[in-house]
Amino acid sequence: MRVYIGLGSNLGDRESFIRSAIEALVRTPHISVLRRAGLYESEPIGITNQPWFLNTVIELETTLSPQELLALCKGIERSLGRQHQHRERHGPREIDLDILLYDDIAIHEPDLTIPHPELHRRRFVLVPLLELAPQQTHPVTKQSLRQLLALLKDAQEVNFYRDLN
Repeated sequence: MRVYIGLGSNLGDRESFIRSAIEALVRTPHISVLRRAGLYESEPIGITNQPWFLNTVIELETTLSPQELLALCKGIERSLGRQHQHRERHGPREIDLDILLYDDIAIHEPDLTIPHPELHRRRFVLVPLLELAPQQTHPVTKQSLRQLLALLKDAQEVNFYRDLN
């Protein structure tokens, strides 16, 4: 299955956290990391009194189920120091891995929603995702990623930071 995962960090060595998470995915059986978007620096949303984030998106192929992939992502977050129970929503974090798209399926379970429920509202996700999948459409709304980005009314700043490859 073709999967897109969003990664973000705004604590410590942000780039190192993102690279370490990607390397953990590369070393995982049943996963092939195909491509990586560039790194983008973005201002925080919600809680604005915190450091800016580095964000990227990776494209991978996997035979893992969505639930297995979610468990793997949460395990990688924990191994890199993220403590979910002590963090507030939209607060600072060492690393965040979100399953954005898993092929063209839609899942609505208590602990997993695919496509990511905020994908269409997040400039910092859509910009790097468009870099990898310019022809992709949202599996639920059927709108192209370009259409979704054009519909955003927020003024969140997202700037290219550097190439991740």
